[in-house]
Amino acid sequence: MTAALSLRSPTQAAHKPEAAGRGIEEKVFVTLSLADQLCGIPVELVRDVLKTPKITRIPLAPPEVAGSLNLRGRIVTAIDLRRRLGLPPRPHLEQMAVVTEQGAELYAFLVDQVSEVLSLSAAEFEPNPPTLSLVWASQSQGIYRLKDRLMVVLDIGRLLMLGKN
Repeated sequence: MTAALSLRSPTQAAHKPEAAGRGIEEKVFVTLSLADQLCGIPVELVRDVLKTPKITRIPLAPPEVAGSLNLRGRIVTAIDLRRRLGLPPRPHLEQMAVVTEQGAELYAFLVDQVSEVLSLSAAEFEPNPPTLSLVWASQSQGIYRLKDRLMVVLDIGRLLMLGKN
């Protein structure tokens, strides 16, 4: 059975009420894990989060395309982010999907886990460091250095350029 959490998000970056008076811009991200790497997708790009979606294979599709799924009557292309980023296959069958919309099409990015929604200061956003692997750097907008981890901000447009890195 597929469980869905619908995320209706703000159209632009959010402001905390106490920070609004000082003009401190906040960016809000849905965080997820891929092979123990923390990643973020801007919340305004996320339509839904699904647990264990049923995926139908698509013959002759690129290797990154896991198949398609049905989301309330709409066909959604499922992209395996582990495969897209050259990571080893997931060690377990349980997975989650983060659904985004590009153009008038829906895409579900298959991930290991969806964690939480984080609000971070736009001033703390950094470009990709030179130590970030080329594959990750080619698919990200930049990073946030959190207290105990590095969060890679994924670039949805680049991730959807299948067959290219």
